[in-house]
Amino acid sequence: MTLRIVFMGTPDFAVPTLTEIVGAGHDVVAVYSQPPRRAGRGMAERKGPVHEAAERFALPVLTPKSLRDADAQTIFVEHHADAAVVVAYGLILPVPVLDAPAHGCFNLHASLLPRWRGAAPIQRAIMAGDSETGVAVMRMAEGLDTGPACMEEPLAIGPNLTAGALHDQLAAIGAGLMVRALAALSRDSLDCREQADDGVTYARKIDKGETRIDWSQPAQAVHNHIRGLSPFPGAWFDLGGERIKVLGSRHLDEAVSASPGTLIDEDGLVACADGAVRLADIQRPGKQQMSYAEFARGARLKPGIVFSQFGL
Repeated sequence: MTLRIVFMGTPDFAVPTLTEIVGAGHDVVAVYSQPPRRAGRGMAERKGPVHEAAERFALPVLTPKSLRDADAQTIFVEHHADAAVVVAYGLILPVPVLDAPAHGCFNLHASLLPRWRGAAPIQRAIMAGDSETGVAVMRMAEGLDTGPACMEEPLAIGPNLTAGALHDQLAAIGAGLMVRALAALSRDSLDCREQADDGVTYARKIDKGETRIDWSQPAQAVHNHIRGLSPFPGAWFDLGGERIKVLGSRHLDEAVSASPGTLIDEDGLVACADGAVRLADIQRPGKQQMSYAEFARGARLKPGIVFSQFGL
């Protein structure tokens, strides 16, 4: 059965879900997205990825700055939606909005709830060294990702997988999962159950102050830090006052005798508290991503230097 859907999302992660819902034949009566923002050298206003995708589908787009005022809530109610689908929208949905659709509001969340509720579940899962994550469809409630979970699909996290690659995989899997959830909802067979009280963790937003690489940490933790922040915002170290982003690395689980932060060989092996990491993909400020070999040639790096001594 076709459902009347209000779709609410903003970034790239949400586009596959919107695309799949349209492809499944549901009636998307409105798309909500964050307002265009000024960006780039000319500071021109740029529409978000969902906004642009909705326009390609000739869907009406609304970009309120808030849903807390009465006018915005009245407009939302007047869509007479069967359900709202929310994917990384970025605005809090007040109770009148949550209660407006006939069957409720359903959020696609990039973790296996209740683990990693909150803003940065993909990055936090990798940074914590999790071996598995997934996506979940949740019926939304007032709390932060506390609503009943309806469907989920797990996904293994490979030892070198970056947040960017995991983001793309979960976006695709989540799109299919949401369409299956809507199909079950249309048959009145969607089973949503309260989340467990045990195992709750919170994925707080990534702060710029935690992006610098700490070579005094164990090598596995450094490797997880690097891949969990790749490609954005990027883990970095200081080289002569220049922030060098590391977008890829490999973990070497072998004893090394050098002090943390010491470049051990010409191929980018850097000592940590135990073991070492091999730097793979580098980005200098204002430059394109490059291999470590390209970076080392340009920077004229030699084994024995200690990265942590630069810029201190």
